[in-house]
Amino acid sequence: MKNTKNLALLALVGVAALVQISFVKNDLSKKALNWKTGVALYSFNKFSFAETIEKADSAGAKFVEGFFFHNLGKDFNGHAIPNLNDEEISKMKSMLDKKGIQMKSLYSGNGKNLEEWNTYFTFSKKMGIEFLTCEPEKKDWNLLDSLAGAYKMRIAIHEHAKGSSYYWHPDSVVAAMKGRPNIWACADLGHWVRSGLDPVKCLKTLEGRVICVHVKDLDGANNLKANDVVAGTGVLDYPAIVKELKRQNFNGMAYIEREGNWNNNMPDVKQALEYLSKLSR
Repeated sequence: MKNTKNLALLALVGVAALVQISFVKNDLSKKALNWKTGVALYSFNKFSFAETIEKADSAGAKFVEGFFFHNLGKDFNGHAIPNLNDEEISKMKSMLDKKGIQMKSLYSGNGKNLEEWNTYFTFSKKMGIEFLTCEPEKKDWNLLDSLAGAYKMRIAIHEHAKGSSYYWHPDSVVAAMKGRPNIWACADLGHWVRSGLDPVKCLKTLEGRVICVHVKDLDGANNLKANDVVAGTGVLDYPAIVKELKRQNFNGMAYIEREGNWNNNMPDVKQALEYLSKLSR
């Protein structure tokens, strides 16, 4: 009799567990993803700053990521970001404000020395930028963690593809973040797939430390020469990626980075932003 009761109890526990798992799955599928979507201005790198902001606005973006080597055009005397004076920085802020666009981050690559890093941080602080997206040398990890703390900002380590970046695999990003509270991760989904990695597994490796996602798509996986295509039309499994981001309660930035159709890719960016909006619901 005892055995019968025990079996019945176990069966009830099993049913309850299955119901709970089913509820969690269904609940996750209905959960909205509270990311902030925008565009990496590198998508429009052939154009002046004024033109890139016009394109971002036309695509419906309210958030952008700048890049340090952008030739900003005649409005800024042909300067790039490291050479801007305070007047030019104010002009840049004004141009963004008029469009209702916020520059949340700056791709700053790999600073050569303390002076160069300070230039990026100083500009970013004046602009109200929240984090630098970069690929620093290993020797600079402690320096950047310290600088980010001093400027009350964060670092987001970005990954390029295998063979062109030390950070192509998330394990190297984990190593940089270890014991450094101001160093986080920018997940470049396309470059992971280009390098033969599974972006969902990569996101799991970086769980809790991803503050930014670069959204792109490819016409082939595990191929360093794969072509960039509009997000949602290539081989990346974005429903699975979004499901994982929902599980992690991701609420950071997601930038479209369209690296193709360079002279006329604003419609592609707009299409990709609309795709992200549908996925996030």
